[in-house]
Amino acid sequence: MMKTEILGVIAQIVLMVALSYPLGKYIAKVYKKEKTWLDFMKPVERLMFRLSGINPEEEMNWKQFLRALLTVNLFWFVWGMVLLVSQGYLPLNPDGNVGQTCHQAFNTCISFMVNCNLQHYSGESGLTYFTQLFVIMLFQFITAATGMAAMAGIMNALSKKTTKTIGNFWDYLVLSSTRILLPLSLVVGFILITQGTPMGFDGKMEVTTLEGVEQTISQGPAAAVVPIKQLGTNGGGYFGVNSSHPLENPTYLSNMVECWSILIIPMAMVLAFGFYLKRKKLGYSIYGVMLLAFLIGVCINVYQEMNGNPRIEEMGIVQESGAMEGKEIRLGSAATALWSVVTTVTSNGSVNGMHDSTMPLSGMIQMLNMQINTWFGGVGVGWMNYFAFMIIAVFISGLMVGRTPEFLCKKVEAREMKIASIVALLHPFVILVGTALACYLFVYAPSFVEGEGGWVNNPGFHGLSEFLYEYTSSAANNGSGFEGLADNTWFWNYSCGIVLILSRFIPIIGQVAIAGLLAGKKYIPETSGTLKTDSVTFSAMTFAVIFIVAALSFFPVHALSTIAEHLSL
Repeated sequence: MMKTEILGVIAQIVLMVALSYPLGKYIAKVYKKEKTWLDFMKPVERLMFRLSGINPEEEMNWKQFLRALLTVNLFWFVWGMVLLVSQGYLPLNPDGNVGQTCHQAFNTCISFMVNCNLQHYSGESGLTYFTQLFVIMLFQFITAATGMAAMAGIMNALSKKTTKTIGNFWDYLVLSSTRILLPLSLVVGFILITQGTPMGFDGKMEVTTLEGVEQTISQGPAAAVVPIKQLGTNGGGYFGVNSSHPLENPTYLSNMVECWSILIIPMAMVLAFGFYLKRKKLGYSIYGVMLLAFLIGVCINVYQEMNGNPRIEEMGIVQESGAMEGKEIRLGSAATALWSVVTTVTSNGSVNGMHDSTMPLSGMIQMLNMQINTWFGGVGVGWMNYFAFMIIAVFISGLMVGRTPEFLCKKVEAREMKIASIVALLHPFVILVGTALACYLFVYAPSFVEGEGGWVNNPGFHGLSEFLYEYTSSAANNGSGFEGLADNTWFWNYSCGIVLILSRFIPIIGQVAIAGLLAGKKYIPETSGTLKTDSVTFSAMTFAVIFIVAALSFFPVHALSTIAEHLSL
């Protein structure tokens, strides 16, 4: 049994790595406008641009690029708010679900708009079929394509010797949707339908259980929503318990396909960077660092979950299947442990078991993946976070050897370094400040917490972990949670919403700005003294910078939460 589970984990990882290479080459071709087998989509794309009055060939500088990116997101925010609060009066609502409150709609709309999909509601009762399709699924395509378009603009800027433009945001947005996200979603959706994931518009189904009890089971167009929530590193569950639900993730095969879908595009985007810039060695070196960090996390979590809970072992209970609390028997502890790492090294956040029930060190790895936020990450955005740390590593390395720092034949100066530093330090700042505020209110304003219905059932080490996880997940645009936290209150909805906005748009603005500033600088040919950014040494340097700046910022709070809980076992 254990050997079979381990083989399943290995097979999924090998499949993801093997398929990321051809997909990376394909993505690079799409953004370079080279011939691909999906060129038959051109008439559809031209029609969309003609109807919207946009010229996709018009080049943008980095400021115009960002203006377009932010404008479209503001429009969709208004769209989502209106539909979510009024969904009870809209069609495709056979179960009669009511509209969301303003603070819940604010959190839901922001969450899906920034590619986080943090859910302070249950999908079966918190949304209608209409909003599942025209808010949730729509946003899952748009936000994923937004991150991919931002990375395409950065690749365009870095690939040229000297330029003032970085491509057209609208063109990249449409290409990301029609040439990458849509075809992959159709393939995954077809597989899920064959495995039993529902696809229809009927209301709740009345069934009689084996115990003879009447039960109602939600249905709906799940097979249309699930593929893009995985492929776009969105993660919002169609059902409340996400991919641990037997209709959202019916079989071990559907589990493998969904788990593969989470990581395949982020992996491929890293390789696409190397292919696009014709610097394959640089792409491989970045990919290698990310893959190594991912595999370390997988090994730790699989060992922790398959080894079982020592408290249960002390009771004389044999744990043949590992620590199975909060896990699905049809999937097993190893598959859940793998998923917990896959979903947190990306900004996906979907779950096939409850992270709140995993072992403390597994929870620490899940949070560290999001707190570091550079191991593959969201589609496009994950590489961009790594890019900011590369700028810092180049600057530090240049100072160490007494040379002016250069990256891809462009000088890295004070402006780029300041922006990269702000991007890198913002992440731990919003997480730790948010957690500190929640702890302060919990300890010194108990009447306020009780007025919101109470927040946690675990006020000790694990309660602190639940606070920390919520803000970590929000800041990393992840969306998963330690679900022991009662988070559908105005405090959590608004505070997490603010963290979501800051953590999504400030990094994107900074990263695109760095690329635009570098693109406009004079091209300096490489010499024997140029710092090699595609070497093992520089890869180790970047890893060290990421570890020191990102990981160590969170060691004190982990010492009081996950590590303390582990030692208490």
